[in-house]
Amino acid sequence: MIVVTGATGNIGRTLVGLLAEAGEEVVAVSRGHGAAAGAGVRWVRGGVGDAGSLRPALDGARAVFLVLGGEVNFRGESPDKLVATVADAGVERIVLVSSQVSATRPEAPSHARLREFEAAVRASGREFTVLRPAGFASNALAWSESVRTRRTVYAPFGDVALPVVDPADIAAVAAAALLEDGHAGRVYELTGPEPISPRGQAEAISAALGEEVAFVELSREEAHSGMARFMPEQVVAGTLDVLGAPLPAERRPGPDVAAVLHRPAAPFAAWVARNLPAFA
Repeated sequence: MIVVTGATGNIGRTLVGLLAEAGEEVVAVSRGHGAAAGAGVRWVRGGVGDAGSLRPALDGARAVFLVLGGEVNFRGESPDKLVATVADAGVERIVLVSSQVSATRPEAPSHARLREFEAAVRASGREFTVLRPAGFASNALAWSESVRTRRTVYAPFGDVALPVVDPADIAAVAAAALLEDGHAGRVYELTGPEPISPRGQAEAISAALGEEVAFVELSREEAHSGMARFMPEQVVAGTLDVLGAPLPAERRPGPDVAAVLHRPAAPFAAWVARNLPAFA
């Protein structure tokens, strides 16, 4: 049995399906409605921010997928307590979603909680795999309303290109690490196949729609004001630092998606094609 936290999120929804298709018994954990439930899948209400809510899901589990929600970066159970709860349940294998920024910017306060979770997983005495994805292609969903209503993308740093990763590729790598041997102790940096700028992403959405989508570049201050409405201040600042002044390692596509999946990482255009109704 495999437990998937964040089971209704961008990664979790796909991962639950992949594991079920592989014939695994899956316990899908999320705080909201059990939309992930289906054949071979049992839904449990809970989350990484509350170890007590996870205990019923862990009974009999041999592997666990851990992904933090935004608020868990700053609140909730301590990483040591949460991971100890998983280990004490007899789980043999842990796959944790961290972030590329945890490694590239080791002093960044925006990712301190993720670094704490990485350390806890390493010290757990269990097999572990850490996934460090770059920015998600699905972050473009923040533009869905403006594209639908005004055929316009509003974003800062219009020509700064980063190798955003398709969450479906993260899910596929997670499935491999949960199901296969040979991934213990590994840290995988997950990126898309090539850097693409916000302006380039708008062009990809335009091409998929077959209609012109304008691009309007926001100042850092304008972007900060919008993001601060739903993100903690230090996350806003850290995110804008990466988007506006990425380090060389953050600009560079990595080989790990292709190495694990034995196929190239999916380009941004492929993600757009699958999610086109959000922009239509």
